[in-house]
Amino acid sequence: MNPSVNPETQSFLNHVSASNHPPISAMEPAELRNLNQMFVKASHPPEAIAKVENRTIAGLGGELPIRIYTPKGNQPFPVLVYFHSGGYVIGNLDMVDSICRSLANGAECVVVSVDYRLAPEHPFPAAIEDGLTATEWVFNQAKTYNWDSDRIAVGGESAGGNLAAVVALKRRDKKLAPLVYQLLIYPITQVEIDSESRRLFAENYFLRTDDIRHLCSFYITNPADKNNPYASPLLAEDLSNLPPALIITAELDPLRDEGQAYGDRLQKAGVPVKISCYSGTIHAFINLAKFISQGQEALAECAIELKQGFSHKS
Repeated sequence: MNPSVNPETQSFLNHVSASNHPPISAMEPAELRNLNQMFVKASHPPEAIAKVENRTIAGLGGELPIRIYTPKGNQPFPVLVYFHSGGYVIGNLDMVDSICRSLANGAECVVVSVDYRLAPEHPFPAAIEDGLTATEWVFNQAKTYNWDSDRIAVGGESAGGNLAAVVALKRRDKKLAPLVYQLLIYPITQVEIDSESRRLFAENYFLRTDDIRHLCSFYITNPADKNNPYASPLLAEDLSNLPPALIITAELDPLRDEGQAYGDRLQKAGVPVKISCYSGTIHAFINLAKFISQGQEALAECAIELKQGFSHKS
């Protein structure tokens, strides 16, 4: 039985099909990065926000660019450290600008968006190193910026959702100050997995299973790293004592089942989790919210759950 595609999603898929663009799996990184602008144009209109600051911090690979979104209201604000999508190969701060503004306003928190190093120039674990550096910087700078260091969360979509989950896992393993929440939007949780959704939605639903394989091949250059829990958090032996999570999935997304599986394992480990699967739509629907209104609905849900997550201090 074929799942039903909702009309807005079908309209977007028809547009993609008519454009005759080569599949992601046939493109090299330089070509793939031309897609950044497409995602910017497909985002919902950016909301006004009280303050946006671009700056760099010291990273292991040199200067690490970040963008800080501050909403109206009274400090000290909680903080969400945010990682963009793009399969570890594409993506930048502009691609998630609309998302970060909406989350900052909706959850009444500061959002620190991280321009982590990309593969293939910087394969695994460079992106994770940058994620950890940026998160630790937020903890260390909380007093300077008048942020609440007891209420710091991580989040991201797709590859960025993977990085958020891994940063939470690694901070727990290193016994660093706890995070209060993790916002995982259609995350990659296992680099290679034989799941029903990766088979069912292997093609014709925007993100193809071959595309995932292609992008991950630039990030994971040593095959042994595919099974490293810091690349594939679903393979971590122990998921206890991690921050509460919201996991957003899409019914027609090859990544759907691994997002669900990660949520199920977190729940079994005693971590409070909410899993929201949006029916009839595809991977990246939040990034495509200009065309798919469920994207804005999901973003509103993210803001509500995040705000609630911040109400429980670590």
